[in-house]
Amino acid sequence: MAYRETPVLWDIDLDIPEHVRCAIVGPNGAGKSTLLGGILGLITPVSGEVRLWGRPLNEVRKRIAYVPQRGSVHWDFPTTVSDVVLMGRYAHIGLIKRPKKIDREIALDALEKMKMADFADRQISELSGGQKQRVFIARALAQDADLYIMDEPLAGVDETTERIIMDKFMDLQKDRRTVIAVHHDLSTLDAYFDFLVVLNRTVKACDYLANVDKEEKLALAYRIKE
Repeated sequence: MAYRETPVLWDIDLDIPEHVRCAIVGPNGAGKSTLLGGILGLITPVSGEVRLWGRPLNEVRKRIAYVPQRGSVHWDFPTTVSDVVLMGRYAHIGLIKRPKKIDREIALDALEKMKMADFADRQISELSGGQKQRVFIARALAQDADLYIMDEPLAGVDETTERIIMDKFMDLQKDRRTVIAVHHDLSTLDAYFDFLVVLNRTVKACDYLANVDKEEKLALAYRIKE
């Protein structure tokens, strides 16, 4: 994959199984967000293809929910928390149709799962960073997807929010959903995830955590010297 013909990732060949909690790790500039962009069709690969469940993206797009980096979102737009979460229903109802009662119930349930129901009528701009992150994950949950792709969902959040998010990752896996998340805290890999992709321009590892020599693969990606 490339930006303006400058290669960012190359020789990318990975196969992530269903129903895992997958962490994508690597140093700054390794191409983690670029990889997500390629999976989501936001960046077109120079060569090769991306297939999900063995099918092209345009056939399965509704089955995928995406949570971008919090810092990439403009939070000063005038809308309530409940309206933000309702946006997760647009994949099912379309942009021009009005949400029905069932859609509002699903949105409220998603907020309750993220412990944010009491903030439903608040302006999104009034929330703390961790609260905003929980709302955006609630929006993804409202989509009722099979695959959840998140770009650093735990970056800069408080301890309470981190625990709520990771508990929800566990619940999604139990419900036979798949979570792929860019992650930055290497010390929590074993506690939070069961599948690992180590990336630095190329894939250094892609396997269940139990099968990966983490020290070797992380040293290779981060160029750690003895």
